[in-house]
Amino acid sequence: MQVLHPRCAGLDVHKKTVVACVRLVEGGKVHYEVQTFSTVTVDLLRLADWLHQHGVTHVVLESTGVYWKPVWYALDDGELHLTLGNAAHIRNVPGRKTDVNDAHWLADLHAHGLVRASFVPSSHEAALRDLTRTRKQMVRERASHVQRIQKVLEDACLKLGDVLTDVMGKSGRAILQGLSEGITDVDQLLGRIDRRVASKTEALRRALQGRLRPHHQLLLKLHLEQIAALEQAIATIDREVGERLEPFRNQIERLSAIPGVSQTVAEVLAAEIGLDMSRFATDAHLRSWAGLCPRSDESAGKTRSRRTKPGDPWLKTMLVQAATSAARTKASYLGAQYRRLKGRRGHKRAVVAVAASILTIAYHLLRDGTTYQDLGVDYFQRREPEREAQRAVRKLKQLGYEVDLKKAA
Repeated sequence: MQVLHPRCAGLDVHKKTVVACVRLVEGGKVHYEVQTFSTVTVDLLRLADWLHQHGVTHVVLESTGVYWKPVWYALDDGELHLTLGNAAHIRNVPGRKTDVNDAHWLADLHAHGLVRASFVPSSHEAALRDLTRTRKQMVRERASHVQRIQKVLEDACLKLGDVLTDVMGKSGRAILQGLSEGITDVDQLLGRIDRRVASKTEALRRALQGRLRPHHQLLLKLHLEQIAALEQAIATIDREVGERLEPFRNQIERLSAIPGVSQTVAEVLAAEIGLDMSRFATDAHLRSWAGLCPRSDESAGKTRSRRTKPGDPWLKTMLVQAATSAARTKASYLGAQYRRLKGRRGHKRAVVAVAASILTIAYHLLRDGTTYQDLGVDYFQRREPEREAQRAVRKLKQLGYEVDLKKAA
């Protein structure tokens, strides 16, 4: 097999150590050198010097959790060509599992060009990823605290959630604040509600006749404080993300024009896939990387599975949420696509298909610098008019009618 990289190295990365194997081809012979380094910054810089001393040009390392990142940053000086490999794609032969053997295996694979490089975001994109992912986690934590408040209210026999649509709305939060302060008088609590829910006064009066105990009061106070702190942190992250994306405001606005794609979804797209689409050869490559296309699993001429591939969970989750929102739109291509697929493929597959369409649209908007133009809710009728006519005929026949079609002049 042809050797593409005669002077390369494989790094087996762990939390505390990095096992480095240098593979050198000199005079037709292969020579290996192995050394172990710790993952503190001083030793990582020593690792970089050691690789330069051996004239290494290409380095490969596995994407093991977050442990690969400090190693990558220490070696990313522009002189070494770094490749990040997916650990699931470069497993060693079973029964030969040691750190040294793994480093040897990585070096051998990379020497022959058998390691497929994973997508590594730039420093700007990595910072955006950290911010948007932390924001997502905080939103989930806030939702958990709201659920715990509901549990406390049920335990205290306070049926606030049965009357108010949003317990954490203006009126609901005012009542919860009063309960956390030990106010049990119903009239005082009702005096805090907004005039827009005045029609629910009697229902609220009955819902607030419970048994609030001291520990309920304490728990409500703690949960409200946690929610307030999380909301402040989320607002801080929103401002930081907005400032970092200000130079790319035009691209974000173009993405936000897609049905179902809000400002937050557009920011997540910018963080997860970046704004430079040259790193993806086609939109199909991007969909495959995101895990929004069927996997290739065939043997003996039979397809064993057509489930979607594993991909970026942060991007995939956000796109499915955007697709669910787009599916509710009446006068849009994406809504028509969802309704067309739902009848024969089901809700889940239809939503995933819409999510893939949103990602495809985002790819072309960012690559070509164009603005979004909807194909229209009648796109499929215009594309295949005869097929739509036959579908309408079948429906009429199922209802007991005889149909004779004639084309209009």
